[in-house]
Amino acid sequence: MKTAAAAVDTTAPIVRLLDPHDAAPGGADEVTRARAFTAPLVIGRELPTGEGVLAHADGVAGVLAAIGAAPPFCAAAYLVHAADELGEPDAVLTPLFGASQTALVAHARKLGALQRAAQGARLEGAGRALQVERVRKMLLAFSRDLRVVLLRLASRLQTLRFFAASKRPCPPDLAAEAMQVFAPLANRLGIWQIKWELEDLAFRFLDPVSYRSIAASLDETRADREARVAAMRASLAADLAAHGLSVEVQGRPKHLYSIWKKMRRKHLGFAEVLDVIALRVIARDVAACYAVLGRVHERYRAIAGELDDYIARPKANAYRSLHTVVEGDDGGAVEIQIRTAEMHEHAEYGVSAHWAYKEADVANAAVSAGGSFEAKVAQARLVVLRQLLAWERDLAGDDGAEEGAPAQDRAAPEAAARAAFDDRIYVFTPQATVVELTAGATPIDFAYAVHTDLGHRCRGAKVDGAIVPLNTPLQSGQMVEVTAAKAGGPSLDWLNPELGYLQSARSKAKVRSWFNAQAQAATIARGREAVEKLLQREGRTALKHAELATRLGFRSADALFEVVGKDELSLKSIEALLRPAPAPKSDADDIAFRPSRSPAGGGVLVVGVGSLLTTLARCCRPAPPDAIAGYVTRGKGVAVHRVGCSNLRELVGRSAERVIDVAWGSVDAAHPVLYPVDVSVEASDRAGLLRDVSEVLAKEKINVTGVRSQSVRDGGGGTAFMTFTVEVADAGKLAAALALVRRVPGVRSARRR
Repeated sequence: MKTAAAAVDTTAPIVRLLDPHDAAPGGADEVTRARAFTAPLVIGRELPTGEGVLAHADGVAGVLAAIGAAPPFCAAAYLVHAADELGEPDAVLTPLFGASQTALVAHARKLGALQRAAQGARLEGAGRALQVERVRKMLLAFSRDLRVVLLRLASRLQTLRFFAASKRPCPPDLAAEAMQVFAPLANRLGIWQIKWELEDLAFRFLDPVSYRSIAASLDETRADREARVAAMRASLAADLAAHGLSVEVQGRPKHLYSIWKKMRRKHLGFAEVLDVIALRVIARDVAACYAVLGRVHERYRAIAGELDDYIARPKANAYRSLHTVVEGDDGGAVEIQIRTAEMHEHAEYGVSAHWAYKEADVANAAVSAGGSFEAKVAQARLVVLRQLLAWERDLAGDDGAEEGAPAQDRAAPEAAARAAFDDRIYVFTPQATVVELTAGATPIDFAYAVHTDLGHRCRGAKVDGAIVPLNTPLQSGQMVEVTAAKAGGPSLDWLNPELGYLQSARSKAKVRSWFNAQAQAATIARGREAVEKLLQREGRTALKHAELATRLGFRSADALFEVVGKDELSLKSIEALLRPAPAPKSDADDIAFRPSRSPAGGGVLVVGVGSLLTTLARCCRPAPPDAIAGYVTRGKGVAVHRVGCSNLRELVGRSAERVIDVAWGSVDAAHPVLYPVDVSVEASDRAGLLRDVSEVLAKEKINVTGVRSQSVRDGGGGTAFMTFTVEVADAGKLAAALALVRRVPGVRSARRR
């Protein structure tokens, strides 16, 4: 029976990180075979860091073994480098190590090559942040097989170990990438061993002064700390055993980077950090964990505010444990973590403990468990996908709310997790830039994601070096190269959903925008031609287009041309602006009248007299069906006024005998008579007001023959008074148009004069 103080062997290979098809009878011999196969191929070769290839592979295999990787997975650490020396690696490795192993090697080599290519294009400042984003998305692109991601984690850890052991300067970008990408990924996957070591090594290279200061402080107190840990461990183990709690107690070193973070976050000196030493208690179940916590708080004085229950409320990466800080027998602070063996396994190996399968015969397990085994495999994969998506949110900066949310709110249903991961893919340009696309995206979607102009000119594509049709769905991890024409635009066929050329809503919008721009350019050209011909007829070619547009209330000449090209603005409105109406005469008798048609043409009839010359008084602009009266003028026939006209009342007061009865003649529907009518509009002055009112009248098929406008400035920004002379066959139908004019923004009133 184990004693209460027995230690846990954290290096035991708890799980196998492999696919069921990877099971190999050779076991650990497969690692030996892979190393023996690789060694002659890479002897004397070095990586760009200066580390020997074989030594690096040994280190990576050791890291993987420490987190419980199965032998076939550890063997891949060697075969990745062996494949670099083979002309046709797939043909050589498949017969020797199996198809699954060969596929793993191919994906790992591809991810490594893309990452090295991206590192060769590093930039400063914003470019460095972009580089971090690229590496993150590269890892996501290959995360369908977690083993590929873990190989990159182990490789980066081994690289940092090499720089530390050889005392060579580590490139800052490489250390920063380890801190900003790989350590957060290891944290999200819960692989604490790798996470802590990555952080400490990166911290050592990025901030050597702070690192040496904390390391020196720890070294100065090392003997005291070790004695304290041993005494506290023995005391706690004995006390828990005396109270019937069968547990295992370990001492846990505090990592330098975590100490530095706490010092910086809480503005503490090294001596003020409470939990430089820590103990870990492994209990048999959850109830025992809480029993241990209760006994610890009875035995030692708890420090207020330092209790965290991650069993009741697990962290976002599924980490579960009880954390408390107490005063030891010597008065110093000690952090104590309490968890079950299962929680400890997850804390040490993270989701890798769920991804793989026990060391028992996998084939037999599959047979005995039947369909439930495959279901467990699918569930394990979903755990990984959730963590990778959460890691992506971490680096995007919006994980804070998630950490504080209840566990039930953070746990998405399986279908939702799968959909969240499957709704996008990550592909690469030949320059190793990562491009994020919607699932099912095509090479044309890719081209538009890179640059709009490249999408317009896209004429062909290569995927992983092979020419493919432009409607080929892309997959994560593929490298896409676009063939583009020097000039040209998209095809209308791309918008046909049955042909499948476009899947992205953004790409479809870009194509529609291109065709809309072409149609708009044609409309503007048509309107420009019409306006220029009008200016030629009027002899006003010296008038600048921009000035004309401004006088008409348009923001630019193109805006004017577009409205004219769409036939939404009559050229007669422009003519009226170019030909100002003459000022009216003061004498009512000398008012200029417009001759009407003969009675047979539908003009005005003089009752009881027959056909006489009649003119419409310009002061009141009568039009059917207005009530009218005639006034016999000197030498200009009968002037027709509206009955309520003020000028008519004045004339009647002077010469009532000259008033005669008149009436509207019959209407010829085929050739209706058009009568000029004045419309007065008052509105708040603003840019484009005249244009907006003119557009309403044009849409109502009302021809404008003249416009007079005056703006009066006041405290509110100004008031515009406009008078439009329009032609109508029936003044009664003008009311509907005036109602629409009154709805124009800023218009206060619109009425007939």
